[in-house]
Amino acid sequence: MKRAVWHLGCVMAAMAVAGCAPTLNIRAVPEELPVATHWPANALPAERQGIRPVESPWRDYVVDEQLRALIEKALANNRDLRLALLRVEEARAAHGIQRSEQFPMIGLTGVGARARVPDDLILTGEPAIHEVAGLAVGLTSWELDLWGRVRSLNEAALQNYLATDHAQRAVRASVITAVAQAYLSQRDYDERIALANQTIASREESYRIFRRRNEMGSTSDLELTQVETLLIQARTLGTQLQQARAAQAHALTQLVGASIEQLTIAEPALRDEAIFAALDAGLPSDLLTARPDIIAAERQLAAANANIRAARAAFFPRIALTGNFGTLSAELAGLFESGSRTWVFAPTISLPIFDGGRRRAALDLAEVRSDIAVASYEKTIQNAFREVADALSARQALAQLVEQLRQARDVQDRRARLAQLRYESGAAAYLEVLDAQRNQLEAQQQLVQVRRQLLASQVALYAALGGGAGFDRTVESTAGSPSNPSLTTRLPHQE
Repeated sequence: MKRAVWHLGCVMAAMAVAGCAPTLNIRAVPEELPVATHWPANALPAERQGIRPVESPWRDYVVDEQLRALIEKALANNRDLRLALLRVEEARAAHGIQRSEQFPMIGLTGVGARARVPDDLILTGEPAIHEVAGLAVGLTSWELDLWGRVRSLNEAALQNYLATDHAQRAVRASVITAVAQAYLSQRDYDERIALANQTIASREESYRIFRRRNEMGSTSDLELTQVETLLIQARTLGTQLQQARAAQAHALTQLVGASIEQLTIAEPALRDEAIFAALDAGLPSDLLTARPDIIAAERQLAAANANIRAARAAFFPRIALTGNFGTLSAELAGLFESGSRTWVFAPTISLPIFDGGRRRAALDLAEVRSDIAVASYEKTIQNAFREVADALSARQALAQLVEQLRQARDVQDRRARLAQLRYESGAAAYLEVLDAQRNQLEAQQQLVQVRRQLLASQVALYAALGGGAGFDRTVESTAGSPSNPSLTTRLPHQE
């Protein structure tokens, strides 16, 4: 009767505490994107034929063999990527620890003790030696997860693990992008150095001719100094470009994470089709399944919602089971004799009554962090939209600028030839040739730089569209979020 009354009292107390528990407020993923449904009109490409970055591996996008080899080496040796992979392993281990809390811990315990008791502690007045031996299988404080607290903490750890994995994929994509950008800069310097060397050779020949003429008295000292000035300017530019190229080579080596061989450039000129394949930007909604940083933010939101459920479960009673079953005897030889069996079963229940507002504050904290996760998720989407729109606009504008600069270079080439002819015919001073050749070199250098910027915008567009993340689009819902069934687990998969 007393036991029934005790059980009834526990149930009534649990119901009373449950009635005081706060309402569960879960933050869902916004149904509508906080961006437009189409790219801006000034950012639309001229054609929509090309590969989709999320559907194709980076090897399909990168055509240049040397760049492919550099990216392969970087993915194997880059230290930032290695740290990101280790953080994934760290999160996976943390999830494994939290997941184990759902299962009881069962252990085997053996004890053997022998003690001497002094005579003044024994009624007979004679000292005695006592011996005890025991062997038991025990259950160590296993919580009955009636309110889902342990399950929610496990869900939060799982979502954090998945978020870390997608953050690693974002690092992987950034490494591919950084290597491609560094390679383009290297090629840019190679082409500009080749142009500078051609100019230096041409001006050295001009200087040799004018010096000989000056020695013969057919050319003034002023004209000789003008020719020498052009030569010094070309040499200065060549030295500056060599120094910049060396610094860029060092940066590329650091990105790759290992020593790299000297790049062999059969054709110095940068050509779009020789390095990258064409791209199809798709629609803004495609970014949700393409960008690893967006998926990571989505996982962080799911983890925050799981923490809300765990914080709310703290308002309910916690019931834990502890017990063991085994054998106990005064002698080791008697452990397995009849009558030596022993067992202990000790369930415990804790009823939170007053904690100074600790649980309420913990729940408020979890809800605020969930609101932060929602805002972060929306901001990540907006950043992704802006990056794609910027890359599309840059690609379109730079393509037009390349054509304009190519025309300007051709004009400067003609002007330099005409100025030279006018000077040789005596119709113009050499100062006109000097100005024309200076502008010609500037136009050549500027065209190379803008062509490199155009290719860099292609790389930026590829990264903004989620290219290089290296994950399989196969989606399995084996670990979806209970609070939001739309959140499904994308199992880690390296390309």
